[in-house]
Amino acid sequence: MLQDKPNLLVIGARGFLGQHLVQDAKSAFKVFEADLAGPDWKGLAIDIRSSESIEAGFQKAAPDVVVLLAAISDIDMCESRPEMAEEINVRGVARVVQACARSGARLLFTSSAAVFDGKRHGYGESDVPTPVSVYGRTKALAEDLITKALPSAIILRLALVLGFAERPGTNAMLNKLAEKLRAGESVSLPTFEFRNPIDARTLVDYMLELHESPATGGVFHVGADEPISRFELGRRLAEKLGFSRDLVQPEFTPPPGRAPRGRDHFLLTDKIRAACRTPVPDCDIVIERAVHGTSQSRVRARV
Repeated sequence: MLQDKPNLLVIGARGFLGQHLVQDAKSAFKVFEADLAGPDWKGLAIDIRSSESIEAGFQKAAPDVVVLLAAISDIDMCESRPEMAEEINVRGVARVVQACARSGARLLFTSSAAVFDGKRHGYGESDVPTPVSVYGRTKALAEDLITKALPSAIILRLALVLGFAERPGTNAMLNKLAEKLRAGESVSLPTFEFRNPIDARTLVDYMLELHESPATGGVFHVGADEPISRFELGRRLAEKLGFSRDLVQPEFTPPPGRAPRGRDHFLLTDKIRAACRTPVPDCDIVIERAVHGTSQSRVRARV
């Protein structure tokens, strides 16, 4: 007799990463989508600013696994509204952690390379966080409280996630870039910020694989096996989308009023390489998968 699928609760399912996760997880889980209530939202209504809202969602989903994607991820917004950033990115996480502890659900949480100052090249999972922005500090605080309360939780640190969102209103970089390029607008991107990006499809592969091992927990860095400047990344994405690379212009200094960001957020990926079957991709594969959503095997045949 086949066992029932475990219940997966995705909090922040309306975001672009949540959209990818929900679609790919349905073969292995009974998926419950949760996000803020709205006229066009048909999933569970969960607001992580409210313990009652979280508890009601947990009662309906009875989750075995919870993926917490809900956050304020706009770094500049966090800098200008630090109290709101802490309420959602720290206290909101604490409320979900408490619900997981009460129910016995396993938590997977997405964090950020912004927990580091970016002053050196290459960060491992055991390096002490040194954030320079409000956003980075909230993510570091959230990581700390998760680690203390839920030792089996999985924390994925990400430098930059690429992919298209199917619904409007997300923070997906690729949607914004493509929209400007289609309008013939030039885009300025920094030459001095380096990241090792990951595409949403590969990231979801890692999420699902890590869940398969109940004994696997802790912090994992996820990204390409090489760094790339945001400027060069933008040029390659433009070309892959069918536009001129020249529409992406170099930015040599941060614009006024921009929140501080680390210059070199290259996350070392040895740990996840050892833990998962999915290979750590290079930047060409990340770009191909982000634009076309292809599997890694098909990408290798094309690049």
